[in-house]
Amino acid sequence: MESTTGQPKPTEKQLAWHELEFGMFCHFGPNTFLDQEWGSGTEDPDVFNPTALDPRQWAQAAKEAGVKYLVFTAKHHDGFCLWPTETTEHCVRSCRWAGGKGDVVGLVAEACRDAGLKLGLYCSPWDRHEPCYDDPPAYDRFYARQWTELLTRYGPVTCVWLDGAGSEGHVYNWQMIIGTIRELQPDACIFSMGEPDYRWVGNEDGLAPDPCWNVVEAPDPGHEPFLLPSFAASYPHWIPAECDARIRANWFWNSYDLPTLKSTERLVDMYCKSVGHGANLLLNIGPDTRGLLPEPDVQRLMDMAAEIRRRFGKPLAEAGGPASALEVRFDKPTAINCAISQENIAEGERVREYILQALIHGRWEGVYVGTAIGHKKIDYFPTVVADALRLQVTRSSGSPSLRSLAAFFC
Repeated sequence: MESTTGQPKPTEKQLAWHELEFGMFCHFGPNTFLDQEWGSGTEDPDVFNPTALDPRQWAQAAKEAGVKYLVFTAKHHDGFCLWPTETTEHCVRSCRWAGGKGDVVGLVAEACRDAGLKLGLYCSPWDRHEPCYDDPPAYDRFYARQWTELLTRYGPVTCVWLDGAGSEGHVYNWQMIIGTIRELQPDACIFSMGEPDYRWVGNEDGLAPDPCWNVVEAPDPGHEPFLLPSFAASYPHWIPAECDARIRANWFWNSYDLPTLKSTERLVDMYCKSVGHGANLLLNIGPDTRGLLPEPDVQRLMDMAAEIRRRFGKPLAEAGGPASALEVRFDKPTAINCAISQENIAEGERVREYILQALIHGRWEGVYVGTAIGHKKIDYFPTVVADALRLQVTRSSGSPSLRSLAAFFC
């Protein structure tokens, strides 16, 4: 879809994805029980044996923290499937947990529905267990069958997470794989590969650059083999960024990395530089060997959420658009040092430069100059005491359309 300026604009499902803003990643599987990050594919299924598995605890913690979607690792690179798949014996049917009759994906999907969270599923393209991986046509059919199971058994799926790690030179039949996903769940957004609706930000630190543009002008040459040829040939595309990050040093829970639990300050800074730079934040908390989110991690998540609410939960003043400029006024001279702006991205990404100005003793003074606004921009500036704050677009592609402006003292 293109805007009147000739630049791409988001689809309806991409707009809905932007609104989610904050997600939780849950890496869970045999690696959890072996203190490792990448399995070899040779692990005994019986190592997977959570003693108190409760995805409702995960979902409730996410909900209380303001998380809107949860992405679960249905299959990581080791090939072990956390649902009773018919494609391989290397799955929960072959382990002692739940007598071989369990379905972790099913429990996660039910927990998300009950908590009002959107469900995302991760199923690794790279499979270190499956013998037919070395036969690309056979494996791609195998992989498409796995997605067929995942996308027909568990209700609506908001996002499909295709991890580009590994793959060892495998050239995937993206036309078949993406075609299967689009046919079965047309409203699902696809991450990173094939025909992506959103992209990896480029690091695992939860940080987006400033500016973080939503329109990508050309594919990264190193990433082009992981794209449908028709998609790679038709840039520019609207492909917003997602910032994936870990609350600890590792993706999977392990027995020794509790000291690496990130501080509340760092997590809030991560939020401000991901969601606050127009991207989404996908924060990983790995369930432990019980099948529960560890208590220290949950508490840190709650502390993070409380600080975000303290800073941004109640603006001093706010104004809504659509408009080409926005202004908020205060009842009396008021200390401010932060603004949250939003562009009406349904019309495309038109703002190229903008300025925030504060009305101080009857004179407008610039306090911040920026470029991209996108879905949401959080800008800090030195504290001023002002009667008003305004946002003006100083350069744009086509007529700018601003959605909102809110002022804060953090």
